Amino acid sequence: MQRRKFLLTTAAALPAVAIGQNLNTPDDRTTKGFVVKANESRFDETTLLGGKSPNNIKVSSKDTANKLTVFEYIGNEKGGPPLHYHLKQDEIFFVVDGEYLFKVGDETYTLKTGDTIFLPRKVPHTFAQLTDTGKMFFMFQPAGKMEDFFRAVAASAEDSEKYKGRDLFAEHEMKIVGPPLQF
Repeated sequence: MQRRKFLLTTAAALPAVAIGQNLNTPDDRTTKGFVVKANESRFDETTLLGGKSPNNIKVSSKDTANKLTVFEYIGNEKGGPPLHYHLKQDEIFFVVDGEYLFKVGDETYTLKTGDTIFLPRKVPHTFAQLTDTGKMFFMFQPAGKMEDFFRAVAASAEDSEKYKGRDLFAEHEMKIVGPPLQF
């Protein structure tokens, strides 16, 4: 008898699930394709990390209803961020030029031109640029507060301790759990 009741209840709920999947919810996203040229940013915005390295928005959270954001990072110095994790975002990096050391959980990986790495949300990670110059495309899914985070980092370029500060990371749904990589 219990099985029959379960099956009937489940069957009765299926139309509601199907209807919910097809609802057209309001979506603030662009409705046209666009091109962002090499070494340029989506809205002609300049964001320099460390005062030296452009971090250009290629696809904005505004374009995707906050579902995705894509950056082009042009690294002009060695190093990288502290060990941290994102509460709500997965992250993907694609190396265009240079060599990078990544730590994801307990594993370390050396990435070179053409390599891609996936960093799951809630898994501690960091990277270090090993070459004097480098270039990567990286993206967050969903976009979350990452565009604002990089704006804040750029604004605090003179104060590198603020860049590494736990409060700045926490304000943008991340948590610092260790120092940057030593190389």
